[in-house]
Amino acid sequence: MLLRGLYDLSNNNSDEVIMLEVFLTALRLGLTSFGGPVAHLSYFHDEYVKKKKWISEHAFADLVALCQFLPGPASSQVGMAIGLSRAGIFGAILSWIGFTLPSAIILILFGLGITRLNLDAHTSWLHALKVVAVAVVAQAVIGMGKKLCPDIKRASIAIISSAIVLFVHSPFIQIFVLVAAGIFGAFFLKTTTDLPHEPLHKGSRRIGAIFISLFFALLFLLPILRSIYPEQGLKMFDSFYRAGALVFGGGHVVLPLLQAEVVPTGQLTNDLFMAGYGLSNAIPGPLFAFSAYLGAVSSLSPTGVLGAVITLIAIFLPSFLLVVGVLPFWEKLRSISRVRQSMLGLNAAVVGILLAALYNPVWTSAIFSLKDFALAFFGFLLLQVWKMPSWGVVVVTVLVANFFTY
Repeated sequence: MLLRGLYDLSNNNSDEVIMLEVFLTALRLGLTSFGGPVAHLSYFHDEYVKKKKWISEHAFADLVALCQFLPGPASSQVGMAIGLSRAGIFGAILSWIGFTLPSAIILILFGLGITRLNLDAHTSWLHALKVVAVAVVAQAVIGMGKKLCPDIKRASIAIISSAIVLFVHSPFIQIFVLVAAGIFGAFFLKTTTDLPHEPLHKGSRRIGAIFISLFFALLFLLPILRSIYPEQGLKMFDSFYRAGALVFGGGHVVLPLLQAEVVPTGQLTNDLFMAGYGLSNAIPGPLFAFSAYLGAVSSLSPTGVLGAVITLIAIFLPSFLLVVGVLPFWEKLRSISRVRQSMLGLNAAVVGILLAALYNPVWTSAIFSLKDFALAFFGFLLLQVWKMPSWGVVVVTVLVANFFTY
């Protein structure tokens, strides 16, 4: 009731209330967005596009395409960008805090109490959450496909993109698919009224250039500072900043990079590493919040909570700097006719990438039996036919799964 009352304040258009709404919306997503980065985008689509109408269907797809090009967690970057568009730089920060805070708190507490906890990653309710993600992603793929792939050419781009992503295993294949689709769109697709240009952000390119410069400055200067001042906190910040700045493909791709930073150096054992990683896959919110757990249990950590804060900020900071830095230039580019034509192809490719992800890893990691399929189909009906909000579907399907001793 308290959250509902605070949401009702959104009728007031003051800056403070707008920022509060940005934070509370992101917090609700952080509490209910299970299933990994692809599912997160589906939850975002349902909340920001369909319900809040803060951003149009095409502008959302544009953001998803842009964030696929940038290193770091794409879903968190999309959330930051929407917060930035809604309430400026503070909106981007609040959006990140709201979406990340629940999972970060869970992982920090788990890290601090790891010796006393005995979590089973295969319990019925954890598996039910993965099954729910199938329904959420399926609904998003159908909804986006209807609007972004309305003709044969764009539907073909989506199908071909999906097939390439599924059959070619490379961390850069999504970037290749998006580039190819963009080039095709620029020359063979025509802009229609289905692609209105709606400004996403009014920030200046001068400020954007400053943030981009800061991104590269930290990337190159932190290793130098670390060698001059070998403080434990600085070492941790440098390691996790580089992980966030250099990895493409999201949370799962950053796993080996983080493991190479903390396990061989003796900061924690591989068993501790995998225990935290297993839990981070079973809770809502961004997978990059796993860094908070690593900071809490690392032998380099000044204190558990302080170490978690250092690593959490460090791994997300590159994404924040890039989103704030790139969007003003992106906004200018996407207003050009030829670029907007390429966005038709890019948007169709985004649908194809989501379609591929619906199968792998969302479907393959959740659907193992007819009972799994039935639960996923039940969740899909709740979303698509009964129009239940995504967080409600999460609650209902988990309760149903456990009631029938799923």
